[in-house]
Amino acid sequence: MTTDLTNSTSNNASLGTSALPVRWRQVAIPFFFFLLGLLYASWAARIPSIRDNLQLDPATLSMVLLCGGIGAVGSFPLAAWLNAHVGPRRTTWYAGLVLLLTLPLLGIAPNLVLLMLFSAMYGAASSCFDVAINALGAVAEKQAGRSIMSLLHAWFCVGTFSGALLGSAVASFEVAPFWHFLALALLFLVPLRLGYKAMPNDRPEPSADKKIFAIPHGHLVALGLIGFCGAIVEGSIADWSGLYMKDHMRAGDGGAPLAYAAFAGMMLLARLIGDRLKERWGARKVVGFGSLLAAAGVFVAVAAVNMPMAIIGFAVAGSGVAMVFPFIFSAAGRHGSIALAGVATLSYSGSLIGPPIVGFLAHGFGLQAGLAFIGVLCIAVAAAASRAVWLE
Repeated sequence: MTTDLTNSTSNNASLGTSALPVRWRQVAIPFFFFLLGLLYASWAARIPSIRDNLQLDPATLSMVLLCGGIGAVGSFPLAAWLNAHVGPRRTTWYAGLVLLLTLPLLGIAPNLVLLMLFSAMYGAASSCFDVAINALGAVAEKQAGRSIMSLLHAWFCVGTFSGALLGSAVASFEVAPFWHFLALALLFLVPLRLGYKAMPNDRPEPSADKKIFAIPHGHLVALGLIGFCGAIVEGSIADWSGLYMKDHMRAGDGGAPLAYAAFAGMMLLARLIGDRLKERWGARKVVGFGSLLAAAGVFVAVAAVNMPMAIIGFAVAGSGVAMVFPFIFSAAGRHGSIALAGVATLSYSGSLIGPPIVGFLAHGFGLQAGLAFIGVLCIAVAAAASRAVWLE
């Protein structure tokens, strides 16, 4: 599951590539996707513990998640500026460092106000890191001359699956979220630096002195809207599946993250074959059919009468929604990192709006109603993808 991301030796020399072995350059971008997924799932897995420690109700927790979304969406112009002026490689290092430093703060926040602040910081760092590594992936895909974005996003799923299982294990031993997050930050600081050093130096885009951010237009808007709904689905399941398992299915702290682990695990398996499915059937059909499958999985989880049935439902949902982001970012990345950042802004606005909406629905009507809303959105994604000729 590695991708050759290098140019010729002479080209690398002209770009100032470090002396690290070529093998490091082959695994650097997959590692970045893995790291983002691991940290994302680790935070999601410990939300129930953090919620209980601060005694937050669903509406209040929604405000915390909203702050994370505000930080993520509000930082996309910064992500575009960084990518255009210092390049995706350096942006990956800067954002990744802030991400690792911020994660333990989420676990040690002593009150609601600081938790909201740290959530916003974490969201901002995540979005900048996300845009940067997807820009690196788009360049790698162009160099490879074939579809590899689904494979790269599969590494994100390796991270989310690992993070969810690790979170389940750590929670079952009643390890405090701060020590859990601090250990991850210390463990991955050096690999992050090595990955950064291994990548060839990149140059700012020629348009960097003209504009740093562009609102999507034309078919890029449609790409962003599909991504918007996909972000609501992924983000809401990440943030609320553990709470659904704990509060509705009566799972313990160790069992609550298993729903998201199943969701992430099936996303991984689907993305491993996603590029081949795209080459055979086309992105529109894969995204459309997958979104209908995701809707079915969500509704199974909502109607579940026991934990295994709920976990199966979330697993089916993960397999169905897996292709949305790889193919959206692949299509947007063909227009450059500034266009990618614009589409990402619109897409990840879903992570700003979705989880809080689910929280408010849960507060007023129950968490089953909030999850049912996610299933309806999956159907909307399928309908939009069926008409999205520019996905190909």
